[in-house]
Amino acid sequence: MPNVLTLFITFPAMGSGILFSYPQLATLAGLQGVLVYAISSAVPLLIFAALAPIIRRKCPEGFVLTEWTRQRYGVVTALYLGALTLLTLFLYMVAELSAIGQVIEALTGLNGLPVVIVECVVTTIYTSLGGFKISFITDNVQGAMICALIIIATITIGAKTEIKPELIADSGLLDASLVGWQLVYILPVAILTNDFFLANYWLRAFASKTDRDLWIGVSVAMVVILIVLTLVGCTGLIAVWSGAFEPDGDGSVAFFLLLEQLPNWVVGIVIVMAVCLSTAAFDSLQSAMVSSASNDIFRNRLNIWWIRGAVVLVIIPVVVLALKTPSILQIYLISDLLSAATIPVLILGLSERFYWWRGFEVLVGGLGGILTVFIFGTIYYGDAQLGGELILLEQGLYTGDWGAFGAFVAAPVGGLLWGFGALAVRLAVQYVLSRVRGTRFDALDYPATVATEDSDALAGSSEDATNTKITGKFF
Repeated sequence: MPNVLTLFITFPAMGSGILFSYPQLATLAGLQGVLVYAISSAVPLLIFAALAPIIRRKCPEGFVLTEWTRQRYGVVTALYLGALTLLTLFLYMVAELSAIGQVIEALTGLNGLPVVIVECVVTTIYTSLGGFKISFITDNVQGAMICALIIIATITIGAKTEIKPELIADSGLLDASLVGWQLVYILPVAILTNDFFLANYWLRAFASKTDRDLWIGVSVAMVVILIVLTLVGCTGLIAVWSGAFEPDGDGSVAFFLLLEQLPNWVVGIVIVMAVCLSTAAFDSLQSAMVSSASNDIFRNRLNIWWIRGAVVLVIIPVVVLALKTPSILQIYLISDLLSAATIPVLILGLSERFYWWRGFEVLVGGLGGILTVFIFGTIYYGDAQLGGELILLEQGLYTGDWGAFGAFVAAPVGGLLWGFGALAVRLAVQYVLSRVRGTRFDALDYPATVATEDSDALAGSSEDATNTKITGKFF
């Protein structure tokens, strides 16, 4: 049987934010958008089952992606990835607190700040005492809550909501759209690359007892998540077709407008379950931030309580930003754009065919990918300010133009181009230095840690290729 922790590998990211982002997309991109979003969120989880065993063999002592990065690309690149990981976790924490605050305000009319503060205090206390072990337990509770929420919501919405057939045709939500087709590319790239930054995912993947358990667990989780997210997204469609949501309104509250038509006891259950979901998601993010900061940045040389204290201080700006109630989907997209620029140039090092790929290329490629988004935006909009705003995706996905689509093309493609450009510069510099010093040019030599008999593995023709340990350099 698969490890239970692995089975619920995806639930740490399924906080109360899904009640906003998925119905919102449904009101804008229709059924096509719902299906694309759900599939794009679920299927990329298989990457952990595929890559975690390879990384474990290459870096047996590692338990997160940054451990392999440090071994493969050196300290500077590991610190760079660690910083991006912490930034991603920070953005997810903002999104989660913003979401639960909006849930409380939407369903009760009360100020969501007290709930946000209590959640932060409670999760800080029990994660400080129990660490990731208690987070694993709450993840299982979270999984049960999600299933119960979906069952109750499905039954009550099906029994109490009246869909108006004339609104179905008028809405056009069953038709394909430009945004829907753009999402076929944007969402898989965004979600797949961003998953790499979530340390809590890697910790759960590496916690599996065997590779077989990992594949079974992730596969089951993928199916469950696909079903859950599809059902949540469809509430946006039902809200439109029942008349609860006006097409010109804010789609992020479609789910809650639909709930207003249901009995009060259903709303009460949804509130309780939403708080439980948010708490379980937030404690996983807290634990992941503590673990990432301690291991990736300070190499476990700083007392863990100092790290926990720093994370508590970080929660203060998280709460402040959450109170501004920015678009939750926009927060996710900012993080996605950073990952789309960095991950493609990073994972090239998993193949021994790219044994000559170094940390300098990863760093320049990642930063260059973001710069490429700015360059594209400036050219596309004819305005440098709008080009800068495109990095933050301030206009979202639904402007009807090709800005967001172009950004998610520019980030990975630009990152790879900058990476190979950095490779050319590095090799040129090293060649000149070798000529000046009268030494042999060895920048393209096989790493010293690879045995001669493993040359076939370097060419990719041996099953042992994934077992070959390459200790890389930054430059």
